[in-house]
Amino acid sequence: MTDDIQNCYTKKIKGKEALKSVLSELKAAGKKIAFTNGCFDLLHTGHIRYLAKARSLADALVVAINSDSSVKKIKGDKRPLIPEDERAEVLAALEFVDHVVIFDETDPHEIISYLLPDILVKGADWGYDKIIGRDIVEGSGGKVVRVRLTDGASTSNIIESIIHKYS
Repeated sequence: MTDDIQNCYTKKIKGKEALKSVLSELKAAGKKIAFTNGCFDLLHTGHIRYLAKARSLADALVVAINSDSSVKKIKGDKRPLIPEDERAEVLAALEFVDHVVIFDETDPHEIISYLLPDILVKGADWGYDKIIGRDIVEGSGGKVVRVRLTDGASTSNIIESIIHKYS
């Protein structure tokens, strides 16, 4: 792969300060920003459908991914399977993902407070009252959207299938 092709999508990966600046410009131009977050350890069809739907809700989609250390705290010592830089690169390569940012906290409250997206997108498995950042987004005039998940599509199911087939 040429460096030009790789740079085309890796430039979507930003630190939170640089991303805040880009989002401020987009908002000043009247654009709506959708935000979602997660580990995105093994990308699967459920992720793809979810992210495509999230992008359809706004002019730009920010995907915040948990750092390796925060994934370990959430999922245990055997995770993540894929390092944060590689997870970020795979997400950035998707045409419907506009920006990727890595965060260290175990929940997205701080990054949501900092970026102030217009739309917070979470999977329908999250109860409305349990969505972290809902208070921030709604308090700033934004909205929260819960997206239906793809039945059976999960990283845990993929891991279990691999263990079952290869052990």
